Parts: sequence; C-alpha cells; structure tokens
Amino acid sequence: MAKIQMTTPLVEMDGDEMTRIIWQMIKDELICPFVDLKTEYYDLGLEHRNATDDQVTVDSAEATKRLGVAVKCATITPNAARVEEYDLKQMWKSPNGTIRAMLDGTVFRTPIVVKGIEPCVRNWVKPITIARHAYGDVYKNTEMRVPAAGKVELVYTAEDGSEQRELIHTFAGPGVVQGMHNLDGSIESFARSCFNYALDVKQDLWFATKDTISKKYDHRFKDIFQEIYDAEYAERFEAAGIEYFYTLIDDAVARVMKADGGFIWACKNYDGDVMSDMVSSAFGSLAMMTSVLVSPQGVYEYEAAHGTVQRHYYKHLKGETTSTNSVATIFAWTGALRKRGELDGLDDLVNFADRLEKATLDTIEAGEMTGDLARITTLENPTTLSTRDFILAIAKRL
Repeated sequence: MAKIQMTTPLVEMDGDEMTRIIWQMIKDELICPFVDLKTEYYDLGLEHRNATDDQVTVDSAEATKRLGVAVKCATITPNAARVEEYDLKQMWKSPNGTIRAMLDGTVFRTPIVVKGIEPCVRNWVKPITIARHAYGDVYKNTEMRVPAAGKVELVYTAEDGSEQRELIHTFAGPGVVQGMHNLDGSIESFARSCFNYALDVKQDLWFATKDTISKKYDHRFKDIFQEIYDAEYAERFEAAGIEYFYTLIDDAVARVMKADGGFIWACKNYDGDVMSDMVSSAFGSLAMMTSVLVSPQGVYEYEAAHGTVQRHYYKHLKGETTSTNSVATIFAWTGALRKRGELDGLDDLVNFADRLEKATLDTIEAGEMTGDLARITTLENPTTLSTRDFILAIAKRL
C-alpha cells in the first residue's frame, strides 16, 4: 500500500518518561506504517533540555511559529527532587510555559467521549471545551506577609515619575496581601484565539468572569472581549450559526451543570485551571483529554493534557508490565496530522486522522482498554491490556 504523503513537516517535540516510550510506539505501530511522516524533530526530554540550557525549547517554539503546526509529548517540569535525580544545572522552567509565552497562545482542553466511560454529570452528552487564558493573575502574583498593624497601598509610578495610589487595606494586626496583574495585549490575544477556535470547530463560545465584584480588573476582560467581538467577529459568528455570550462565572457554573455540552467555555487563568480539572474528572480521566495551544496568528500545538506518568516509567525500567493509557497522546498526533492536512489541502491525511481516532475509540468500545479505564467503565467484563497490547489492538483495527 502506498503511504499517505505529506508536503509540510510537523514540528515534533519529544518528551519524558513513560510518555516518551508511548510516543515511539505510536509512531512505529500507528502512524509510520501508513503515513510518509515528515517532522522537524526537537528532543524536549529533560536531559537534552539540560544539555542545551533549554535552548531546544526555544528553538521548537520558533519552529512552530514557522511551520504552523506542532505535536508535543508530555515533559517534566523539574522540582528540587528532579534537579537531584537528573543532575540538572538548574531548575528549568516548564516547557509548556515557555512555548505558551512565545506563541502568545490559549490552551483549549476537550474531553474524549467514548461509550462505556460515562460522565459523572449524566446530562453531559457532548464534550465541553475549556479555553484557559494562560497569562498573569495569581500565577504571576506578588505576595506579602503583613507583620503588624499598618497601611497597604497599591502604587503605580508612571515613567514621568507621577504616581497613582489606591488604599488596599488598613490593617489592625497581622495579615496577608497579594498583587496581581494582566495586560491588555494578552487579553486581546486570548479573545482572538477563542473567537478563531470557535469558528474553527463551529461551536458556541461562553466567557465568564466576576465583573460585578472586580469592577476594573475583571471588567477589563469583559470589555476587551466585547469590543473585539463587535468589531471583528459578530458577522462571522452569525454566518457560522454560532453564538458568543458573556455571563458571570457563578452563573456559568450553574448553566454548565445543566447543559448537555458541545460548547467552548473561556475562562481566566485560575478559573480555567480549576474548571478543566473538574470537566476532565467528570468526563472520566485526564488521560482522555485533548489539549491544543492556539495562537491568535493561527499557529497550533497539540499535546496530551496529562503528565509523563512517572510511576509507570519506573515500573517499565524494572521490566514490569504497565497498562498506560495512550489515548490522549494518540489524539495529539491525530489533531496535528488533521490540522496539517487541512492547512495543506491533503484530504488523505485528514481522513487518516479520523480513522485512527475511530479505531482508538472502537477498541475501547469493544471492551479492550488500559487499566485506568477498565476500573471505571460501564461495559461488562472489559479486557485489561498492557501499554503495548492496547496500541497493537488499535493497530489491528486501523
């Protein structure tokens, strides 16, 4: 059989631990037998990031800007224990954070829905995509322990030396205080990424903050979204038959619990962090969650929403059998191949991505799955497969 041809390479970002093992299995068994795979390869494994002083991460992000589509394996963000374990020069930053900042992107996370893995919220019959703003707020905060009675102020000093001051609180005793910030430019990029993605997948877009309480900070988000929507996207949304609307975050939570799914929910940084975990857990598992970083310029980076599966990797090193769920990593590859096919006008590549996803879901629905799914499935008498045997079962159907 002639292999499906590609014209433009993908950016391929290899990763760490058990997901690195799975990465190679997916290529060997599910992709390369059928596709003449073209990639520009970057090794984001922790050892190579350390050897290059993390330049390889920067290079992979630049390549993604140039080529437009990337697929990324899960990577380690080192803590103190990892610094010692891998004898690192320093505690390198999260590769995801570096790439996200360089692409100015928004993360979209969507559950992979399959029969036999039923959502905890019984009326959720279609996936709910969380769009998380990935800059600022509490993640770039400055905190202070207030030791005793006194006054805390918010001070802005302009370049000409003039000042604006706002009293935060007059403390009668010890307490704590934190300062947060965001940028109009980052919020604008977030808004455009959300509007573009909604048009891409033809789904309604919700956006929610708490502007009734945060009358300047959260209200700025609300205003920027509305201004950009009215000026650039309202007619396109109407033509596509989809809707954008804003509501308060507490109203959004109440609505989401009663909805049937099939929409995008845009959230500020912390809200998106929390709600993506809630949605993924309610739909089944982080191992059944896709993640795509989308820049306002239309650059796409696909990955799994979970980590490197460290515990299984240590078992693998000891020669023990593992049963690691590869579905989200498979869907990272299919997402990237589909987008590459769409951008390059390669229908065969798009169809291959669709077939690989169907073969993956058909395998689970036939009762063949990894241990994490076997423990929560509603299917009777599931067969628990090892990491490799699950991928081989998909290959057989494919």
